[in-house]
Amino acid sequence: MIQELINNILFKYSYLSLYLLTFLYFLILYFGVGQVFLRISNYLNHKNIIHKMVKKEVSKKQIRFEIYHSLKSIFIFGFSILPIIYLFRNGKIIMLPNTTSSIFIGLIVLIFWNEIHFFIIHRIMHIPFFMKNVHRVHHKSKITTVYSVFSFHWLEALLLSTVPITIIPFFAFAPLAIFIYPFISILINFSAHCNYRFGNGKKWQLIATQHNQHHYNLRKNYAFALNKLDHLYVWLIKLIKKK
Repeated sequence: MIQELINNILFKYSYLSLYLLTFLYFLILYFGVGQVFLRISNYLNHKNIIHKMVKKEVSKKQIRFEIYHSLKSIFIFGFSILPIIYLFRNGKIIMLPNTTSSIFIGLIVLIFWNEIHFFIIHRIMHIPFFMKNVHRVHHKSKITTVYSVFSFHWLEALLLSTVPITIIPFFAFAPLAIFIYPFISILINFSAHCNYRFGNGKKWQLIATQHNQHHYNLRKNYAFALNKLDHLYVWLIKLIKKK
C-alpha cells in the first residue's frame, strides 16, 4: 500500500496533485500534530515536568497573526516537492530503496543539514535590512506558541523550504526519509516555539530551548536545536578577525 503510493507519487501523479498533497500534509502537521503537542506540553507543565519560560499570556490577536502567516507559509511549502519530483523524473537524481538503514541515515542527514541550513538563513535574516523587512514577521512572536512555527514572511518561508532540494542533488535519499522528515522537523519546531523549558536551564538543555529564548532576547541563540553552531560561528569570526 505504502510502496504503491510512493510509486504513484514518483511516477504518475500530476504536479498539481503533488502540490495539493504536500499542502495538505503540512496543514495536518501544523494544525493536527500541533494540537497534540500543545496538549501534551500543557499536561507535562501541569505535572511540573516542564516549565513555562515566559509566564505572560499570549493574546488572541497574536494567535490570529501567527495562523494567518503560517497559512501563507504552508502555501509556499506545498511547492517544495515539485523540483524534487521533476529532477527524479528527468533522471537528475536517484532514490534509494526504502530500507530501514536508508531511511534512518537519510533522516539523520536531513536533520543535520537542516541545522546548518537554518543557521545560515537565520543569520542572513538578522542582517538589518532583512530583519526590518522580512524576519520581523517571525519575531512578532516575542512570546512563542506552537502557532509561531510557520509564521514567516513569504520570502523567509521560501528560503526555509529549500532544505531538501539543496542537498538531494548531492546525496541519495529513500522516499520515506523525505516524507518522514517534515514530521520530525515540526516536532523540533514545536519544542522550539512552545514557550516551555526542556531541561534544567543550567548545564543541560533538551531540544531547542535556546530558540524559545532567542525570540525573547533577539541577540543570541541563532542556531535551531544545536547551540554548538553558535559557538562554532563565534570561533570562526574570531579566527577570521585574527587573520
